Amino acid sequence: MFSFLKNHPFAVDAFFENSLVLTFAVPKAALEPLIPECLTLDTFEDKWAFLAIAMVQTKNLRPKVFPQFMGNDFFLIGYRVFVRYTNKAGKSLRGLYILKSETNKKKMEFMGNIFTHYNYTTTDITIIDRENIKEITSTKSNFKIIIDKTDPKVALPENSPFADWKEARRFAGPLPFTFTYNKKNKEVLIIEGVRQNWQPAPIKIVNYNFGFLNSLNLKDPILANAFDIQNIPYYWKSGKIEKWK
Repeated sequence: MFSFLKNHPFAVDAFFENSLVLTFAVPKAALEPLIPECLTLDTFEDKWAFLAIAMVQTKNLRPKVFPQFMGNDFFLIGYRVFVRYTNKAGKSLRGLYILKSETNKKKMEFMGNIFTHYNYTTTDITIIDRENIKEITSTKSNFKIIIDKTDPKVALPENSPFADWKEARRFAGPLPFTFTYNKKNKEVLIIEGVRQNWQPAPIKIVNYNFGFLNSLNLKDPILANAFDIQNIPYYWKSGKIEKWK
């Protein structure tokens, strides 16, 4: 397969019906080994770095030049670190570095791994949405989330480093850019996302377990915030490559 195809060669359009984002605070020294040399951590109070788990139900995902009826609906899961990259123009860009990507359909795994470097794998997803409680689980990926929908006045998670939800929204994602690094060629692939109507609503997480997060052996990651965002038109521009040093 031609490797250049993996550099997000065309714009992609989608509609996010729902995006659930849980962000975990970790002492920055614990996340530094997980990002490449071209990036720095996007920190809070020069102490905390952040890893986000985003679960997105997409609709009509397709190359932007294709008509809507040719799109597909996928559930996407991304495990990402908040980072910064200083581009050749000297501008500091906030964005995400992807550690792992999952989806609920083989078609997305196949196409995603042709046109991106995100190494998608397919997993099982079960969503149970009742009046007061929503559960999202996966046996294969060993995760479970329980969301309490009863209380509209949601408090920040216990031990969150943020003082209030306004401060917490700075780390709610999605950030404008996603970065991939080719260490051999010292090249940075930059993909810009463009969204509308991004209005994160705080949610209460009753319980959670993520097998992937556990596998990182991070010491006591703290749930720092959790947001739900709905009905967002979104597209990703084609990728741009910069030489790093």
